[in-house]
This record gives sequence, structure tokens and C-alpha cells, in this order.
Amino acid sequence: MKSKLIAIAICLTLSLSIQGQHLLELPKNIKPEDRICFALYTVHENTVKLNAQFYPIKNFEPFEAYLEIQENEKWIIKDTAAIQYPGYTALFRLENWDDTKEKKYRVVHNDKAFYEGIIRKNPIHKDEFVLAALTCNSIYPEHGGDIPRTDIIDNIKKIQPDLLFFSGDQVYDHSQHYLYWLKFGRDFGDVIRNTPTICIVDDHDVGQGNIWGNGGIKSEDRRGVLGGYYMPVEYIKEVERAQTSHLPDPYDPTPIAQGIGVYYTDLNWGGISFAILEDRKFKSGPGRIFKHKGKVIDAIFDPKVNTKDFDDPKAFLLGERQLQFLGDWTTDWKNAEMKTVLSQTIFAMANNYTGKHNREIFADFDSNGWPQSGRNRALKAIRKSFSPMIGGDQHLGSLLHHGVDDWNDAGYSFCTPAIANYWLRWWDPKEAGANSVKGEPGYTGEFLDGFQNKITVKAVANPSLEEINQGGKLSTRVAGFGLVKYNKPDRTITFECWPRNIDITNPKSKQYKGWPITISQFDNFNPRNYFELPTFQLSKDNQVVTVRNNTTGELESSVRTKGKLYQPKTLKSGSYKIEIGENDAEKKYFEVFATKKNKKKITVEF
Repeated sequence: MKSKLIAIAICLTLSLSIQGQHLLELPKNIKPEDRICFALYTVHENTVKLNAQFYPIKNFEPFEAYLEIQENEKWIIKDTAAIQYPGYTALFRLENWDDTKEKKYRVVHNDKAFYEGIIRKNPIHKDEFVLAALTCNSIYPEHGGDIPRTDIIDNIKKIQPDLLFFSGDQVYDHSQHYLYWLKFGRDFGDVIRNTPTICIVDDHDVGQGNIWGNGGIKSEDRRGVLGGYYMPVEYIKEVERAQTSHLPDPYDPTPIAQGIGVYYTDLNWGGISFAILEDRKFKSGPGRIFKHKGKVIDAIFDPKVNTKDFDDPKAFLLGERQLQFLGDWTTDWKNAEMKTVLSQTIFAMANNYTGKHNREIFADFDSNGWPQSGRNRALKAIRKSFSPMIGGDQHLGSLLHHGVDDWNDAGYSFCTPAIANYWLRWWDPKEAGANSVKGEPGYTGEFLDGFQNKITVKAVANPSLEEINQGGKLSTRVAGFGLVKYNKPDRTITFECWPRNIDITNPKSKQYKGWPITISQFDNFNPRNYFELPTFQLSKDNQVVTVRNNTTGELESSVRTKGKLYQPKTLKSGSYKIEIGENDAEKKYFEVFATKKNKKKITVEF
């Protein structure tokens, strides 16, 4: 027990005693009225979860706080929460929340500190839902130092998105997470205090350059190629408590190895259902799967190596638990018109130069292009819900259309550019892509990535020589943020990729080359080789149609239709069971066959 407390103190609390070589120091002489640094919240199925982050509690100050809601111009205490040590967070929960109204909240500590914000009303009746997506918040001094985030904050305030998504690497320091997490909150607090926010944990957040979580096992070194977590387990738990405890309750809260928790879950907001994945937590360590020339490796730079040989069907990406979650989530369309999958990074290796543009990389095992079989299982599960995918980590903004057995038979993914981009990457193939759009750059079109996965590149924000040499290391260099706009009546999704240091409301401000790009929701599972089921003429608009293989019972797809007419597609011929509707009492069932050209029509009355 003593060693456990020492580990906590060393990793978190005692890191406040800054040595001269460190960049950050705790703000000096924090007054009792400034004890609350920031707060994150979500609203899901009429439940508010709000996590307040405190500066260190001093002397005899209380280790509890209150959450108050303003009602009829009076502040009413709605919940009390203990301030957890050593991370100084307080998690509040309000159930039976009326999400049809906007409410002011405040966190109160010691009747001296008051932190105010707004819990937004559910934007379910808005025709357009806007998600702002950000990743990779480096402030290393050797990366160019800290630069203001005011340009991003100002643009987010002008946009007023319905939801914020931080996909990981909110903190880059590998031993003083608490200090840099406070800095993250000070930088972004003015927007997250008033906006529901999804925040997930990536490798740098838990003190590693790369991570293959391998189900939570202990890693003996920070390189982590054998899989697992290097930092003390108390450190990992505190990081996840600070960054993710405000998310909706996990699908299955069973801890993994070392007692590390999980947070993969879904959030339904504004008519959009989001699956929140932990794509690195269960991922196999490559060093446990293979050795290359007798060595444990994390990258291949030799063009003669056949990277397909590194695949192993037994290697995990999402793991069985998260695949089961995706299956259940796919068929749950309550109050949802469209769906999206959020992850730490995308399911491909969408770069072939890393660090410098002088040595081609042919396999990066940190990317979700490996393991290929695990990647394909994930994409097959995700496409069943017609979901696009949004992630970060790669620093290189990209929009891809994924393929499993054929090009473009799975969904689109959007990797947002880094908030601060020190480690550069490029997608710059030597030969132009196949079937690219006329007039588009040669790096677009159909390719095999480094692991020989099928990808169609739609747009990439490659660094230019001018951007590399211009300005500070973090202020230019194709840094930025992403916007995803869902047009619910049209069922379209528009991806926008914006640079730093611009005014997004200025008509002269331009996105990165290739953006914006708009797709249909149904493009996320629209294979070019398919079989047709009958056309269903529905008596009610926008019904949920679920397709299962009649022999195996396997789920094929599930979607809310656009209008009254819908013809499902399948990848194989045969017999299928169709389920139409949401209320069990009203559901209609049909057994039908998939053929190449199916002209049969079925009328469905509700």
C-alpha cells in the first residue's frame, strides 16, 4: 500500500515541485476563489455527467464540491461530489434531466470558488448538427514552445458547434500529466464550459510515444512494442478519470488487466449517435505477434519486405468486447437519424513519409492499418451502421474511403490535422492513384497502404516546403482543426479541414486543398459489387430497417431510411430476414432473397 501511494505521489501530486528544466509551473498563489480550473460535461439519454477539475486543495479546505443549477434566477444545489485525490476531480451526475431547455450551471467549492457554464439544450430539432474535432495538443519547448490557442478558440466561438471532440494527446508531457492537463483546461475552458465535449485518451496522454494496450498488461519499457502500459497503473487511472469520467456510462465497465478501467460507450446528441471507441486499449503489441529478422520492431523501411506477412488473424485491434458493443449499437436507432464512430486514429496507414520527407516508410505498426485482419473486422462492423469515422493522432489531415474486399466497400474516415504539428507526415506516393477524379492531385485515388489495405484517398493536407520553413514549428506546418456538418434532412455529411491563424467567418479564408467534401450517409456502405433485396414502400417516413442473414443470423446492416422508399443491398446472394420499425408492437418482419437485379416491391403499412 505504501509503494502504491508513493507511485501516485511521484507521478502526479509531487510533480508540482517543478525542476528548472521543465516548461510548466503551477500558477503561483492560487486564491481560494480560483480553486476550480475547468469542467467537462456530456448529456446522454437525459443524464448529465459533469467532471470538474480543481487546482490542489490547500490546508483545511473541504474535499467536496456542489453542482448548482439556476432555476427562476436562483441557484439550487442538485448534487454533491467528493474531490478525488490525487487528481483533484469531482464527478457530478444529474438524472431525469430535461434536455429540451438550456440551463446555467455552476460548480461551487468552499462557498468561495464559483465556476459557471451552460448546459445546452438538445439540438435534436436543428437541421444541421456541427461537430468540431481536434487532436494533438503539443506544447513541448523542443517542438517550438507554447503558442496561443486563441485563434482556434475564437473560431469555435464563432461556429458554436453542437459538440466538441478531442480525439487524444491532449497532454504531451510524459511524466507531469496533471500540470499539462490543467494547461489544456485553461486553454480550451472558455468553449468546453458551454459545450458538450467528448474527450478520449491516446498514447501521449498516458506517458508513451506509441501504445499497444494489449488488454492492459504491464509494459516493461516506454517503447511498448510488446504491448501494455508503462506508467504506474495509478497514473493511468487518474488520466482516464480526468479525461473520460464525464462520458456516458461505459457499455461494459469490467476492468481489464491491472484493474485499468474502460470507457468505450455511445453518446446520443442532436439526433446523431456516436460510438466512442478505445482503439488502442485492446490492440495487440506487435512484438508479441512476430519478430522481423529476429528483432522486435514497430516500423518497416525496407521496400522489399512483404508487409502482408505481418498480419495474424489472432492479433487484436478493437478486441471482442468492442466488436460486440458495435453490433448492439448498430441496431439502436432510438432518437437517432445518423451515426458516427469516434476513435483515437483511423483504420489505415495514410502516410508514407514520417518525420522528414527523405525516407519512405512502408509499415507503421502504430497505425490502425495493422493488424490487417483486425482492421477489416472493425471496418466490416462499422459499415453496417452506415457510419463515417473520425479520428486524429496522425498529424496529417486526410479523408479516405476504406475498402475491405474491394475498394470503397466500407466507410469514410476523416483524420483531423494536429492542433500543433511538430512531427510531420506526408502521403506522397510515387505513382498516381487509380480511378482518381480528373484534375485532382496524383496522391488521390485508389491505393494500397503500407499494409496493403485498400484505401481511396480523397484529400490530404500535405506539408509544403514553404510551410515547413515558415514561422514557428507549431504555428504553421499544416496544423488546424476539423469540422463535420451533418445535414439531417438531406442525410449528407460535409467534412471541413481548416488551418490555424485564420478567421473562419472571413470569405477569403480557405480550407486545406481538397476540402470541403460532402458525402451521403449511404456512401458509407455502398459497394460497387452487390446484390439487391426488394424495394420497400413504407407508409411512414424514416423507418429503421435492419437486415440479417436468414441462415446465420448475422447482422448485415441497420439504418434509418430517408423517406418512404428503401432498397437494401447485401454483399452476397441468399435469404435474408428484414425487420422494419422501432416499437416491438409495430415491427414488421419479412423473409426475402437477394439477387443481382431485384425488381420486387413490398408495401409496408404501419
